[in-house]
Amino acid sequence: MNKKVGLIVPTLNAGELWESWLQAFAAQTVKPDYWLLIDSSSADHTVALARDAGFDVEVIAKSEFNHGGTRQFGVNRLADADILVFLTQDALLAAPDAIEKLLAAFTDDSVGAAYGRQLPHRNAGPIGAHARLFNYPPQSQVRSLQDKVQFGIKTAFISNSFAAYRRSALMGVGGFPVNTIMNEDTFVVGKMLLNGWKVAYCGDAAVFHSHDYGFVDEFKRYFDIGVFHAHTPWLQQTFGGASGEGRRFVVSELKYLLKNAPWLLPSACLRTGLKWLGYKMGGRMHARMPQSLNRRFSLHKAYWAGAISENSLNGRS
Repeated sequence: MNKKVGLIVPTLNAGELWESWLQAFAAQTVKPDYWLLIDSSSADHTVALARDAGFDVEVIAKSEFNHGGTRQFGVNRLADADILVFLTQDALLAAPDAIEKLLAAFTDDSVGAAYGRQLPHRNAGPIGAHARLFNYPPQSQVRSLQDKVQFGIKTAFISNSFAAYRRSALMGVGGFPVNTIMNEDTFVVGKMLLNGWKVAYCGDAAVFHSHDYGFVDEFKRYFDIGVFHAHTPWLQQTFGGASGEGRRFVVSELKYLLKNAPWLLPSACLRTGLKWLGYKMGGRMHARMPQSLNRRFSLHKAYWAGAISENSLNGRS
């Protein structure tokens, strides 16, 4: 690839996995030209190990981090990069050619963004494992706006745990939103699709990345998703609602657990209820609730310190 490639990794106390992460990155067959770590004032060895590995490190205050704004800071910092790769500290590259295969998607000039497969960590529980297997199948695909009839809201699906963007496509839609509670990646991919770009899913480029959320965190995460969708109604107006995909996930999860871990079926049913409740409360009620209550219900509490008005993101649609 003749294009310059930049890597952006936001971190905060990366912990025990960090050495393995750096080793997996060091083993890559293709490495980006620029390596930028944006650290939210870690108190552990994250920054020291990254600098030893050759990363350029920018340290910011923990209170300054937000999902879209911090990533856009990295995009602006790597002004010479034509392709921008994003990884998170808990996404462990699964093979030495993972980045190489992700970047291969950009040989198609119509692809504005690409993301890789996420495999469950080896110690993942059945519920966390199923979520990865459902959302990240082995088959690769390229989606355009015309595919919304088939895929609905999933047309704009992407994950910044392992993703890459063509700078011209990203900046053509104004870059990442600088203050959104989460899903800054879905926001920009939705805009890219509307601008005629395509998004590639690379099933052969993989990382190990999964979460075993507790009951409370499931509620909070879906509360935040509801808040995001409330501020970006154009996404569902364009691509369709999320309820159909949600039903498909629930059916798939129940079948998977019935076969692999039937004792977890009651837990899964409770989680489904908590997700539904969190999503509805975040989407329909957060604007009428005091900020202190929103913070309590939210997984991303820092967002509420400078929460945006109900229509501020809508204005970008």
